[in-house]
Amino acid sequence: MARSPPRRSGILKMAMSGSEETFLVRAGRIFLVVCLYWFVSISLVFLNQQLLGGSQLDAPLFVTFFQCSVSVVLCWILRLWSVVCPGTIDFPSVRFDPKTSREVLPLSVVFVAMITFNNLCLKHVGVAFYTVGRSLSTVFNVLLSYVILRQPTSPRAQLCCGVIIGGFWLGVDQENVSGALSWWGVFYGVLASVCVSLNAIYTKKVLTAVDGNIWKLSYYNNINACPARLAASLPVVAAHLHWWATMVVGGLLGFAIGYVTGLQIKHTSPLTHNVSGTAKACTQTLLAVLSGSAKKSSLWWSSNLLVSTEMKERDTHVLQPDKTNLGV
Repeated sequence: MARSPPRRSGILKMAMSGSEETFLVRAGRIFLVVCLYWFVSISLVFLNQQLLGGSQLDAPLFVTFFQCSVSVVLCWILRLWSVVCPGTIDFPSVRFDPKTSREVLPLSVVFVAMITFNNLCLKHVGVAFYTVGRSLSTVFNVLLSYVILRQPTSPRAQLCCGVIIGGFWLGVDQENVSGALSWWGVFYGVLASVCVSLNAIYTKKVLTAVDGNIWKLSYYNNINACPARLAASLPVVAAHLHWWATMVVGGLLGFAIGYVTGLQIKHTSPLTHNVSGTAKACTQTLLAVLSGSAKKSSLWWSSNLLVSTEMKERDTHVLQPDKTNLGV
């Protein structure tokens, strides 16, 4: 008798449990995980742009702190839910272990820096230019993989990185021509690119400290991050109560992005995560331009095309020996 294909909910459950399955199920699992990452990431970028670029509040560091705090509270709620209603959700104990916290701390430092510089970049540039401003993450991935992991880079990958840098400077030039360039935004985008690359590397490294459990990693990562970013902006924010509803949604998405990023890296690889992020960034740029009804020059689009194409080409080339993630 022919077996009925697994439902989407079943595939997603297997993705979270890490059980053995066939190639088609694993491919479907990765597809759903990537789609989930795209949805959460794009939503968070546009929401943070509204919080940081569309309001009069100068509180990017407080946004970081608040999103981390919401993530910790959600971990406690989910743990309580798993105890009260066993079988509905499998959530590990959130009892704080100082040893595990210290092992996750390097990732937490990078995580806080990544979110902070992402938010600062979004505060100074639009979502449309955000992709170009963050495009150097692949270049830094090559450099840091060599420095930290001693992983050599082929001449072809080096050529791709050169084209990415060229596309980055072309995008900066075209943004300057349009009069919308913020050098602070570019600076924060470069720093965010460094942190994105480090985050992917350290996530893979510290997963063993939490037994490969993404929920547990999210808990320790965010509880480490909370004290780091309680900025002096609290008195400023307290006077704008209408802002809190959007902040809560941002906190929920901040929790979700930490989970789905770890889920995607766990079930693929740091480089596959970069490929997915590149494709997501292209879609994000297109949505930003269409929603803003902005007119961009052909050179501006060329810079985005150069950056996106070479990022995908470079990561796809490096990923050739990494096909075992799909079981082939």
